Amino acid sequence: MSGEKATGTARGNILVGQSGGPTAVINASLAGVIQAARAAGFEGIYGMNYAIEGFMEDRLLDLGGLSPAELVALSRTPGSALGSCRHKVQEEDLPRIRALLEKYNIRYLFYIGGNDTMDTIHRVTRYCCEGGYGLQGVGIPKTVDNDLYATDHTPGFPSAARYVALSVQHAGRLARDMKRVDRFVVHQTVGRDAGWLAAASAVVKRSPEDAPHLIYVPEIPLTRETVLADVERVIGEYGWASIVVGEGTCWDDGTPVSAGVTGNTARDRFNNIEFGAMSGASAALSLHRMISEATGYRGEFQIPESLPMSAADRVVGLDREEAWACGVEAVSRAVRGESGVMVTIRREPGEAYRVGYGTAPLEEVAVRARPMPGEFLVPGYVTPAFLDYLRPLVGDFEEFLDLGDLPRVGAPLS
Repeated sequence: MSGEKATGTARGNILVGQSGGPTAVINASLAGVIQAARAAGFEGIYGMNYAIEGFMEDRLLDLGGLSPAELVALSRTPGSALGSCRHKVQEEDLPRIRALLEKYNIRYLFYIGGNDTMDTIHRVTRYCCEGGYGLQGVGIPKTVDNDLYATDHTPGFPSAARYVALSVQHAGRLARDMKRVDRFVVHQTVGRDAGWLAAASAVVKRSPEDAPHLIYVPEIPLTRETVLADVERVIGEYGWASIVVGEGTCWDDGTPVSAGVTGNTARDRFNNIEFGAMSGASAALSLHRMISEATGYRGEFQIPESLPMSAADRVVGLDREEAWACGVEAVSRAVRGESGVMVTIRREPGEAYRVGYGTAPLEEVAVRARPMPGEFLVPGYVTPAFLDYLRPLVGDFEEFLDLGDLPRVGAPLS
């Protein structure tokens, strides 16, 4: 794109970006923005190449020429198609951002992301408007953590929840079949402040012996004694144990479980504690080591990290449709004059699953995380109410055959 100021329509041009980690459907929201912007008559439809950090380097992509077929392909593409970043906007960045918005006559800003992204768009929009430059800013929700305030769920969570449920189910069957070799398996999910994804592992469980047996989440602090007692109880019952732990789970003294291995409490640019294999801090590895040392049992640990965020092969169709709809809704709201808000998904009352779309103020979304409600959790597991909430989002699951149910021939040697 040239450095000349774009003219666009009299009402200005559109800029859209993607920030933070991806989801498997984040590009569907982008496709929805492009489709709705074109339908609304906008000529200048630009994308931040590598989010706000790339924008400050004058890196823009012209999205206006994408065909309908290309938009469909985009909606099915994994990763963040525009490129992402985790840059925390500083006060000294704001004049540069405003100058570039003016350069390209951008009057509508759409940013797809989580809490930190909503904070960015809120600050940029407020700065521009207070300085006399009219800018409509609308956030589009995205996070597999499902912890954004004021929305029933976030686009990306249903697909990630299905990914986790299938992964725990499949790994659990392996662990069950290998229980004379390995006695336990610990599966870690992402989720810094909330246990939605860890809890989702229970949705495909059909019998008491099925994985998972224990679910530990950030909302309920742990004690080492409780964990070891839980594991011994489950292994005594079934001969093996499947444990799921959210990465942000803490001990009752406030120490992250993940710090048990390295003592690592490193923080990112947004002052969030870094979890997972990339940071060297792992709740799964910490629990694995503690259980092995205390019991002598052999086991394994699993840390999928970014896989649930980008696995396009396990996308829930409903999730992709809602992600696209959120992009469309954002443009519709902005064109009607709304600004300083994030699009929300509202579940309608009734037995059949139906949703509508609303908004929440960016300034509220940016500073709040949404933990799991108390009625969805019991110590070490989830309640039926949570499973009722989740089932419409993740779809149906395949039934498997258990050969252990076949008639037995012979008898054990005495």
